[in-house]
This record gives sequence, C-alpha cells and structure tokens, in this order.
Amino acid sequence: MITTVLVANRGEIACRIFRTCRELGIRTVAVHSDADENALHTREADAAVRLPGASPAETYLRADLIVKAAVAAGADAVHPGYGFLSENAGFARAVTDAGLVWIGPPPKAIEAMASKTRAKELMGLAPLTEVTEADLPVLVKAAAGGGGRGMRVVRELAALDGELAAARAEATSAFGDGEVFVEPYLEDGRHVEVQILADTHGTVWALGTRDCSLQRRHQKVIEEAPAPGLTPELTEELHAMAVRAASAVAYEGAGTVEFLVSADGRAHFLEMNTRLQVEHPVTEAVFGIDLVAAQIRVAEGHALDSEPPPARGHAVEARLYAEDPANAWTPQTGTLHRLAVPDVRLDTGYTDGDTIGVHYDPMLAKAVAHAPTRAEALRRLATALERAAVHGPPTNRDLLVRSLRHEEFTTARMDTGFYDRHLAELTAPAPDPYAPTAAALADAHGRSRFGGWRNLPSAPQTRRYVMAGEEHEVRYRHTRAGLSVDGARVVHADARLVVLEVDGVQRGFEVARYGDDQVYVNATALTALPRFPDPAAQHAPGSLLAPMPGTVVRIADGLAAGAAVQAGDPLIWLEAMKMEHRITAPATGTLSALHAAPGQQVEVGMLLAVVQAT
Repeated sequence: MITTVLVANRGEIACRIFRTCRELGIRTVAVHSDADENALHTREADAAVRLPGASPAETYLRADLIVKAAVAAGADAVHPGYGFLSENAGFARAVTDAGLVWIGPPPKAIEAMASKTRAKELMGLAPLTEVTEADLPVLVKAAAGGGGRGMRVVRELAALDGELAAARAEATSAFGDGEVFVEPYLEDGRHVEVQILADTHGTVWALGTRDCSLQRRHQKVIEEAPAPGLTPELTEELHAMAVRAASAVAYEGAGTVEFLVSADGRAHFLEMNTRLQVEHPVTEAVFGIDLVAAQIRVAEGHALDSEPPPARGHAVEARLYAEDPANAWTPQTGTLHRLAVPDVRLDTGYTDGDTIGVHYDPMLAKAVAHAPTRAEALRRLATALERAAVHGPPTNRDLLVRSLRHEEFTTARMDTGFYDRHLAELTAPAPDPYAPTAAALADAHGRSRFGGWRNLPSAPQTRRYVMAGEEHEVRYRHTRAGLSVDGARVVHADARLVVLEVDGVQRGFEVARYGDDQVYVNATALTALPRFPDPAAQHAPGSLLAPMPGTVVRIADGLAAGAAVQAGDPLIWLEAMKMEHRITAPATGTLSALHAAPGQQVEVGMLLAVVQAT
C-alpha cells in the first residue's frame, strides 16, 4: 500500500492530487521552485522540498532533484501530474530505480506513445519529411509534451524555417525536449478524444469521449463530455481505436487518445497522451469516478472491474486564464485579490492574495459543471462564471461566458476554428453602464455631507474611472436624504454594496476596492483616476513596449539602430509563462532605438525599441 506520494508538479494539478490523497489517507509531499515557495500547493502538502531556482529547466524539469526530494521526504510513490516530466520515460525509470512506485504507465509505453512521431509510426502513420506548397497548411508540433506548446500553423513555405526554430525553442523550454515534426493541418475539424484507464491485469476501459474543439494557440479552453453530435458508429470506432492503441503498448493507468474528426465524420489519429489530462474532471463527473484514485489503485496492483461504470448526464469545463484574449491572448501577471466561482466544482492552485508570476502557465482555475443534459450544464457553468468574483489581472472570464452562450456552441456546430471566426465579437467590450456610478457612490459613502451647516444644496462631486479602455465621469451630490445621482434612485449605498433603482427595477452592485485605484463592481473592473493626476510619462510614436513581464529570448538577425524594418516584421521575442510572444514592427520605417537584448528581464511597459515610420 502506498503511504506517501510526492507530486512532481505544481499549481492546480498538485492541489487536485493532494485532495484525493487526503481522502485516501495518504500523506503528501510537494516540490517547489523559489517562485512557488508560498504557493498554494506548497502550503497544502504535508511536507515540501525546495527546488532551487525559478525557471522550469532549473526546477520542475530536474528529474534528479525530484527523485532526491522524494527519497529525502520519505515518499514511497511519485505522481507526475501533467506537463513537465509527466511523459518522460527517463524520469519514470529514475523513480522506479530509486525503489519508488511510479503512478503512471510503464516507461516502455511512455516511450512508444509519448513521442508523437513514434506514436504515429505505431498507428501506421508518418509525419511529413519534406514540405512543398501542395502540402500547405501544415502544423509544426513538439514531439513531447502537450498543452499547445511548441505548435505552429504554417501557411506560407517561406515561414517554415522560422516556425520550426520557434517551436523547438518553446518545446525545449516547456518539456526539456526540442524534437519537433510536421504534419498536415486539418482545417475546421473537431478535436475529440477518448479517456482510457487500464490496469496491470489486461483490462482496458474506454471512458467515453470528450470534445475539446474550443482552443486558442492549440491549447484547449472549453472541454465537455461526452462529445456531442457523434454517431453511435463513430463513437464505437473511436473507443475501439483507443483501446487498441493502449493494448498495443501494454498500457497501465490513465491516458488519452486524441483525434481530429473532419466535417464528413472521419476520425484522424493525432496522438496518445500518456498521463492525466487537464480536462479529466468532465469524465469524472459523467462516470462518477475519481481518476486520480483509480491511478493510485492501479499502481498498487488492484484490478479494474470488467466494465466501466455507466455514464450519467453531461459535464463541461472552462479554463480560467490570466490573459487578455483581445490582445493576442497576452498572459497577465499581478495579485489575485479574490477568486470565487459559485455552485460548480473549482480546481485551482491559487487562493486570495496569491501572486500570478511570469514563470509558469497562466491558468488560474478550472470550473466544471455537471447536469442531466448538455443545455443545462452549459447554462449552469455560464451563470456561475458570470457571477464569479475574479479580482486581479485581466482574465478570459467574459470570453468564456460568451462562448458558452454562443449559438454555434450551444447547437454543437463548433470546430477548432471557432475563435478564429468569432474572437472579435466574443471580446467586444460590454461593460455595465452603471458600474462607474456604483463605484463612485461606494467611494462617497462615509464622506461628510457638509463642511458646516448651510441652507443650500451641496455642490456636485465628481469621480472619474477608466472602464473597458474609456474614461467615465460620475457626478453625485450629498443631500439631506442621502446620496443622489442623475439617472437612478439610490436605494442603498455603503462601501461594499450599492442598490440603484432604474425605471422601477432595483439592482444590487457589490463593490470591492484594492489599493488606490483598483475597483471591481460585480464582474466589471475599473481603474479609479486621481482627482489631480500627475502628467503621464510620454513615449515617442512607434515605441515598442513590453506587453508583459518576461525574458527577451531572441532579437531578429541583424537588428540594430538604423536598420530598415517592414510593418509586421517580428523584431523581438519574449518568453513568459512558457510561451513565446513576438513583438512586431508597427509600421514600415527605421529602427531608431533598440534597448532590448537577449537574456534581459523586462517588466510590463518597459521600452524595448522605437520604430520611426517613413
């Protein structure tokens, strides 16, 4: 029997595994980088071991340090979570060589399937070795790992070499393996996968399908189970292919076989992920099982029943990211003041007051709803997210709510091109017009109505806020009856709650304020402007500012002050949260200044370069 598990991971998945371990009476050990010293997963474990450094390469990708930590902490088993070393056969062998139990598939199965190139060969497929114009578009893909990292769609042959280099760099940073390959890119397909679970006695379960078609940067955003709209024949075919793939490599534990399903209903094998998936909770909800507990029992040698439990209802999961979808999905950092999503399952690695840093994935949480029908599950999750308190850096919360209510999604006609087609409408600003009024009235609460007795109405007071990029001014008065504002009747106002009546309908506004300028009114974020602002620092036209904190990893070849550039040319590459981000020339002209250098750490808003337009 396993008594103590070290989780070789961080954040949400580490906390998720710890939860099951506590329920099973198993002690837990966390590993943490210096950046994660006070992270939630570090605090929740029974013991924690430091991995010196901050970057993944220094910490969570160091198999030797993690095995040493497990031995030092007295663990008798290691769970890899997902990402990092979860599909690294060498790590699995190092764990077992140290006399520890590996909660995952055998190293030989990982070797056979974790490399997407070898997996395709096993399934009778092969990647492209030479790419011609006729092959376009193609997909450059990391052979190891997942999560959309190391993936690039190439539509022009001239761009292939650059995209190969970028994919290799990203894959090396995320997984410690820079192998990439090229395969045909199927436009407008659906991403459908099958969850499998296998024991050491030859039983393999196919635990239904999942649809993960809503993706950005080839990383899943919304997932659901079962995949809607599949014919019984196609579902059976996918189940059979998944079981065949697992049986072919004597698989053990939890894994996922992924497919692209074309518009004509044909299934195309993508890969097998030899680990637990981020989206595993939707399968857990539908089948009523705990997949982490099942992984542990399989590792202990227990046999599965001959048949899986029956499926029940529908489940949908949304990934809440600290990012700005309207600005090329740019990751965001800062303090997460409050995170609360009511009435649904919430898996997270953060709690109120935690800092979202630059070193790791920007996912804050996964919200999961389960209901008897798909329509009910979508409604329940959309409403929960709409009512959620997410106070901190910008997130994709509004995008998630609109996606769950979009007609193309609710009628199950989505595909992997959903966000390419609909991003503009899904990210169009739609702030609450009464949010600035509520913020101003909450701020005004407690202020003295009069400096002394007077028999005249008080002069109007003003407060200014920035909401959705636009400035709003609110004028209000202190009267003998209380606060007064144009356009609404003030029913109640204090520092945390404002109730307004407009056209006979009362609405409540919960108000939260952090520091001098951050204000949240229900789900709307505002920035309070000072009454007497200092002159803002001005940047020259054509200034390229860092859109996020990160590291400069590359500068375009030959780039220097005085160089000619074309509009759209990539000039500088930043790495943040395990993803590369390009800074491009805003106009055709001359680079008049270059302040960035490879290896440089930059903060958001830092001046990187200046392009003088011609």
